[in-house]
Amino acid sequence: MAVPVFSKVSVSFGLFVGLALLVGLVAGARFEELYQPGWAMDHFVYEGEVLKLKLDNYSGAGFGSKSKYMFGKVTIQIKLVEGDSAGTVTAFYMSSDGPNHNEFDFEFLGNTTGEPYLVQTNVYVNGVGNREQRLGLWFDPTTDFHSYSVLWNQRQVVFLVDETPIRVHTNLEHRGIPYPKDQPMGVYSSIWNADDWATQGGRIKTDWTHAPFITSYRNFEIDACECPATMAAADNAKRCSSAGRERRYWWDEPTVSELSLHQNHQLKWVQAHHMVYDYCKDTARFPVMPAECEHHRH
Repeated sequence: MAVPVFSKVSVSFGLFVGLALLVGLVAGARFEELYQPGWAMDHFVYEGEVLKLKLDNYSGAGFGSKSKYMFGKVTIQIKLVEGDSAGTVTAFYMSSDGPNHNEFDFEFLGNTTGEPYLVQTNVYVNGVGNREQRLGLWFDPTTDFHSYSVLWNQRQVVFLVDETPIRVHTNLEHRGIPYPKDQPMGVYSSIWNADDWATQGGRIKTDWTHAPFITSYRNFEIDACECPATMAAADNAKRCSSAGRERRYWWDEPTVSELSLHQNHQLKWVQAHHMVYDYCKDTARFPVMPAECEHHRH
């Protein structure tokens, strides 16, 4: 068995130190401790605790985690491209490998100056996505850093913005609907040109006279079960589960198995006031409602 990585466990998880040593919990680290550049290293700028990725008409840039994880929470504080960001996309996501991969996406869709950013979320299960939702934010994400998180356990996947839930994907295996719970996932982020679709359906193109477009990052946190690459997925799934253990891992605690009443109210507020697209309501695209839409609280 590979020796797990253990670094900078926060005080709030002190009760789980012993368990963390077993599963490789990591939290609150510098970029280089958890991540590494994936492509276009000359488009990375390091300014103290802040990492900046640049997009120009030559290239975008991206990074990925050094390890893969199964269950837990990942968070990055991001400040999005200022000014005219039309045609650009900044993504923050978790993904496993292979054609039947699982994936949880945040995609931040740029816009013309003065027009709001849209956030698109998506969930892939066994290689199948097409579960897009889009919403506007209740703040300007270009003027300051904000926290974006994915919480993942065997009961639900929760997308959070500044700890406010904006989407929940619940486990409905009891209804015959697959749920992503058996593939370790890496954590990734990138910026790239997507002016064929990103802004107003591709009508607004990237204005390269405003390049470079810059997305900034800080406060990288991963509180999750680290999965050794040498271990089989099934063994990792068993290792990251509380089944048969005297004490639960924090991601299996009842308090995170579903939203609290307050979180449910927050989610409903986001859906009522900020959601602009939900695939579950797109009858032109899906004449037959996707099975999970009949039961999910998105």
